[in-house]
Order: sequence, then structure tokens, then C-alpha cells
Amino acid sequence: MYKPHVTVACIVQAEDELLVVEETINGKATWNQPAGHLEAEESLLQAASRELYEETGIQAEMNSFLGVQQWTAPDKTPFIRFLFALDLPERLETNPQDSDIDRCWWLPPQQILTADHLRSPLVAESVRIWQSGVRYPLSMVQFYR
Repeated sequence: MYKPHVTVACIVQAEDELLVVEETINGKATWNQPAGHLEAEESLLQAASRELYEETGIQAEMNSFLGVQQWTAPDKTPFIRFLFALDLPERLETNPQDSDIDRCWWLPPQQILTADHLRSPLVAESVRIWQSGVRYPLSMVQFYR
């Protein structure tokens, strides 16, 4: 039975730089946007804000919705990823709450796009989507109980 993992990710921008989190996967440092799995009883927006806090220590609400991404990992794990954006007036200090996060970096978009240690191809694709200027209202992702 096909059961994709539902995840959320946040493109966080401040002062022309994007926030990435670094985590060690299979002994290798990798970069990703603040991201993670949707949990039971939570909306996609709640998941995005929770993951942002857990992985960076930043408490904030998303500004816009960027779209949905579908990807199958090399190990055949399928993912459906909801991508959000957050524009901050200035870079904030980070303090990851999740022990899986080694550190956070504020980086120019081009540095992320050319990095050879991204967690998945969705990381660079998310930057390209953000760079395109496409923004959708948060009302595109409704939560019903």
C-alpha cells in the first residue's frame, strides 16, 4: 500500500540570506531547510512553526505558502512536502532544540544551490521556487477537525 510521508519545510529569509540546518546523516554533514513530519492532530501550519522552533529555536508564524513537492528517496521512501516561506526583517540567533540538528547557518541562496551536501534535491528546488517569487496565501492550506 502506498503511504507517502507527509512533511513540511520552511524557507526562512532575512537580509538576503536563507536559513539552513545542518544535521549528520550516515556520518556526513547535510543541509536542509527547517523541516519535518506532520504529527497527529496538527495542521500543516502548526507543523511548520513547530519544526522551525525545534530545529532553529525561532518562534514565528509562516508568511506564505510556496507549494507542494512530491519526491521518492533513493531508498524508495515517498514524500509529500508542503513548502512555506517566512520573511524576517533581520537574521535571528538560532538555538536548535532538536539534538539531531548540529547547527544552523544563514547563507546566500547561491551557496545553497551549489552545495554538494544537501539532504535531498528538494532543498535546492525549494530555493529555486522561493527565488521565482511565487507566493500563495496561507488560506491555500486549510485545516478541518
